[in-house]
Formats: sequence, C-alpha cells, structure tokens
Amino acid sequence: MITILANILIILSTLFGVIFLLVTAIGLIRLPDVYCRTHAASKSATLAVMFILLGVFLHFWLIEGHVNTLILLGIVFLFITGPVGGHVIGRSAYLTGVKLWNKTVKDELATDVEERKKQHEQQ
Repeated sequence: MITILANILIILSTLFGVIFLLVTAIGLIRLPDVYCRTHAASKSATLAVMFILLGVFLHFWLIEGHVNTLILLGIVFLFITGPVGGHVIGRSAYLTGVKLWNKTVKDELATDVEERKKQHEQQ
C-alpha cells in the first residue's frame, strides 16, 4: 500500500513538472515581447524543474531507500537562481533598448533609468 502511495506522489510531482514545462513552451511561443517571455521562462520553467527534481528525490527516497541531499540542494539552487536570472535578462534587455510591447500599460522603470542617466551626466 505504501509503495502505491509513493508511486502516486512521484507520478503527480513529475506530472506537475511536465505541465509547467508545457506552460513554459506555450508562453515562449505565444507571448508578445521579450519581457513577457522572460517571465514565462523564468517562473514556470523553475517550477517545472523543481517538481521534476522533487519526483526524482521522492523516487530515490521512498522506493530506493536512499536520501540524496544533492537533489534537494539542486532544488534550492534553482529556486534562488531561476527568477534572478530571468530578472537580469529582462533588465539588461530594457537597458539596451529593447522596445516594450505596444499594448504595455505602464513602464515603471523609465523614471529610474532617466534619473540615473542624469546623475551619470552630472558626474
């Protein structure tokens, strides 16, 4: 009975990961600009890989009887670095002049960039 429950947990975790990967792929194809695509890639891809690694960890722990702390370390590392990488890519795209989507409602970074340009010119 416990093996059946363990397999259900492993399958569900891996299935959630695959679903998030599908959402990532659809987001990369359908979203209009680099900023939206970066958001889709960083957030949902991070969740997808985390769920798949969780399924792998559960398999080794519950089925094989081996606790692999490196998988847990990988999950933590991805949780920290995935969204940060997406933010850095989006910010560098903005600072290099990649245009926003024409239906973008608000550009909150424009005032900060202008202030920094003025400060840089004064120095």
